[in-house]
Amino acid sequence: MSGIWLRNYAAAELARAIACLAWRGGRFHTGIHQARKSLRRTRATLALGMPALGPGAILIDRELRRMNRRLSKLRDTHALVETLDLLLEKVDDDAASRVLRRARRIAAHARAGCARSTLTDDPQLQDKRALLAALQAALPALRWDALSEADMCATLRLGQIRADEAGARAQANGRDEDWHRWRRRARRLSQQHRALGDLAAQLPEAGHRHKALAVLLGEAQDYSLLREHCGKRSAFAESDRQVLRALTDQGMKRLRERVAKVIVESAADMPG
Repeated sequence: MSGIWLRNYAAAELARAIACLAWRGGRFHTGIHQARKSLRRTRATLALGMPALGPGAILIDRELRRMNRRLSKLRDTHALVETLDLLLEKVDDDAASRVLRRARRIAAHARAGCARSTLTDDPQLQDKRALLAALQAALPALRWDALSEADMCATLRLGQIRADEAGARAQANGRDEDWHRWRRRARRLSQQHRALGDLAAQLPEAGHRHKALAVLLGEAQDYSLLREHCGKRSAFAESDRQVLRALTDQGMKRLRERVAKVIVESAADMPG
C-alpha cells in the first residue's frame, strides 16, 4: 500500500464531511454525526503517517480537532435524545416510560435551540465547510511518499498496545474518564484498520474485536452523557433524575458485562 492511497482516502473522508455538513431538515443532526465520524477517520489516517508526513500534518490535525470540538455540542444534544429513545425502547415500566418521555421533550427542545444558535452564527455551516475544503486542498502537500508499510504497521501495533493498556486500566478501576479514554483509543484503532484495509488484515492482531469494542464503548459513553445531565444543574426534575440515574446505571452495567464478554471471546479466538 502506498502513502498516495492513504492520501486519497483522507481526502475522500474530508469530502464526505463537507457533504454531510450540508444536510438539512430532518437529516441535519445525522449529518453532524456523520461529518464528525469522517473528521475522526481523517485524523486517524494522519496519525498513521506521523511524523513522516511532516509538520503540515500536525497543523491539519490540529484544525480538524478544533472543528470536531466546535461540533461536539450539537452532537451531544442529539446523542442525549438518541439515548433516551433507546431507553424508551427497552423499558416496559409505565412510570419509567413517562419519565423518559418528559426528559426527551426537554432534551429535544435543547437540541433544537443548539441547532438554531449554531446556524445563526454560521448560516448553512458555510464557514466550517470552507475551512474543511481548505484543509482538503492542503493534503497533497504532505509527504505521503515517505510512508512505508512497515511504519504504518508499527503504528497500528503501538495503537493496539495502548488500547489494551487503556482497557485494562478502565476495567480495573471503573472510572468514567478511563472508560472514555479506552473508547477513544479503541475507536482510533478501528478507524486505522479501516483506512489500511487489506494491509491491516494481514496483522496477527487484526479481527473484529476492535470494531465491536468501539461500538460498545460508544454506547457506554452515551449513557455517561445522560448521567452528566442528571447533576445539580440539570433541566430535569429531581424526581425524574433519580429514575434516569437508575436506568443509566443499569444500562452501563449491562454494557460493561458485554464488553467483558467480547474480550474473553476474542482472547479465546487468538492463535495460541
